[in-house]
Amino acid sequence: MTIGQKIKELREDKGMLQRQLASTLEIGDGFLSKVERNQKSLKREHLKKISELFDCSFKELEALWIASKVYDLVKDEEEGLTALKVAEEQIKYGKSNAEIQ
Repeated sequence: MTIGQKIKELREDKGMLQRQLASTLEIGDGFLSKVERNQKSLKREHLKKISELFDCSFKELEALWIASKVYDLVKDEEEGLTALKVAEEQIKYGKSNAEIQ
């Protein structure tokens, strides 16, 4: 699931129109439409408002939001999947070192 799909699902489950959510987030409804179609990205601060409004996990929204940014960065790269695996190892290594220190 993408961040856009999640936002659309949350909004529809609550019976809220795009224009209502867009107004709450202080963005245009056309922009929100593009967010829901994964053509545009919200700011991180919007995630907090969404998590409070729909009583859902901020961490889940943030993970989906970060994933979309990573995907945009590597989607057209021939070695994108390899780069993701290397980054995962670097993250694990960085956490292991932090625990030692």
